[in-house]
Amino acid sequence: MDEVITAADATSSSSSPSSPAALFPPNLPLLSAFLAFAIAQFLKVFTTWYTEKKWDSKRMIGSGGMPSSHSATVTALAVAIGLQEGTGGPTFAIAIVLACVVMYDASGVRLHAGRQAELLNQIVCEFPPEHPLSNSRPLRDSLGHTPLQVLAGAMLGCLVAYLMKNSN
Repeated sequence: MDEVITAADATSSSSSPSSPAALFPPNLPLLSAFLAFAIAQFLKVFTTWYTEKKWDSKRMIGSGGMPSSHSATVTALAVAIGLQEGTGGPTFAIAIVLACVVMYDASGVRLHAGRQAELLNQIVCEFPPEHPLSNSRPLRDSLGHTPLQVLAGAMLGCLVAYLMKNSN
């Protein structure tokens, strides 16, 4: 006798995922981007120690510094997309344009905004105590990145994406 499988039987047996990976399929570009960001932020503690000879765990959550976590993130995303889907599609084009904008902003606009904040902080420190702005909170001056920091972040992003792709 022939066995008949109904649509309800077919969906009930295939819709019960046995692992979290079935619920959230691995997304190489997303995982590469997050991992590159985390590694870059973690490395900032050590590069700060190397250059300033002090441990500063706040560097793990701050912006600026070596390497650029922004550059690492967007480069890992773009490279992982290129490795997974090829470089001819619109997704890769979007990722490359995004990476270029972020890296330009990090080494251009944000770097100069940080330098301006540094100068403004210096000016405010020279105000007499009775000046209304003399007690104002200093502006954050560690906003942007030097071109070397951006390049280091981009190289880290490429490495992370490549290693993530080859570990699968």
